[in-house]
Amino acid sequence: MPGSEIRADFWMNEYITPWDIYAHGITSVLAYRRTAFQEMYIVETGAYGKALVLDGKWQSSTGDEFLYHEPLVQPAMLLHGGPGRVLILGGGEGATAREVLRWKSVERVVMIDIDGEVVDACREHLAEMHQGAFDDPRVEVRIQDALDFLDATTESWDVVISDLSDPIEDGPSFKLFTKEYFERVRRVMAADGVFVIQAGPVGPVEMRMHVRLVRTVMAVFEHVQSYTSHVPSYASPWGFALGSSRPIDARPDPDAIDRQLAEHTNGGLRMLDGSALLGMFQIAKHIRRAIAEETHIYTLAAPPKFFGKGAAGQASSKG
Repeated sequence: MPGSEIRADFWMNEYITPWDIYAHGITSVLAYRRTAFQEMYIVETGAYGKALVLDGKWQSSTGDEFLYHEPLVQPAMLLHGGPGRVLILGGGEGATAREVLRWKSVERVVMIDIDGEVVDACREHLAEMHQGAFDDPRVEVRIQDALDFLDATTESWDVVISDLSDPIEDGPSFKLFTKEYFERVRRVMAADGVFVIQAGPVGPVEMRMHVRLVRTVMAVFEHVQSYTSHVPSYASPWGFALGSSRPIDARPDPDAIDRQLAEHTNGGLRMLDGSALLGMFQIAKHIRRAIAEETHIYTLAAPPKFFGKGAAGQASSKG
């Protein structure tokens, strides 16, 4: 294209749909592992800083991860009001734990991740994300299957955060987007506990998984709220879903939220305040309609299958 300047020779192509690719220009590879569960890259990008990529799917990057991790964590914490015990399922980068630790009420955080090699690499290379959360004495990291932990734990949790990699068919997490999984989560939650899950893209051509996930959460929890945040490096607006036995105010008062954050957290939030939360909860008409009309529920017998992996390679040149 006339006037364009390509500055990368190595590209990571993420397949968004069968007809769309997001090509991330990579300036260096900081870590690579083919673990027992998945293929992992930690890379330096030209536009978004450092990034974690699992099975060719972009997880988060230092340039815009706050647009994912703050919306993932803070609405659930706000809904609870004063969480003391928080369970994180997934969250290898440590940024989810970082956001949880902003709350003064938090006494104990347990993070469950199946892949210790990914957690170790993130601890080493993504300090900008975890910001020392792994070293906080309130945080315990356990390397194990989330389903095994849920079956064994006798603890009761105020907030449970499902921060899992996308449900690629042969990846480690597709079972954790099902009704049976949500029922296990519900059993370990306090009576007034809050659940939140990262719930996939909500672009018009790829929002089916989000819509069905919301309906699946609704099959387990009395009150459910879908909401979204735009994370530019994901190539699509991203969806989340809250689930709880307590009512969820879809039109929260921004001033009240700001007062709650000022009183109960140590600050430092970059994107989320009362006005931002009010905006995120105002779901577009076509998404609301799709959720209302959906009848499919994800189960272990028929779990979600996220579209395709990505690929990394050198750019070709033409003389």
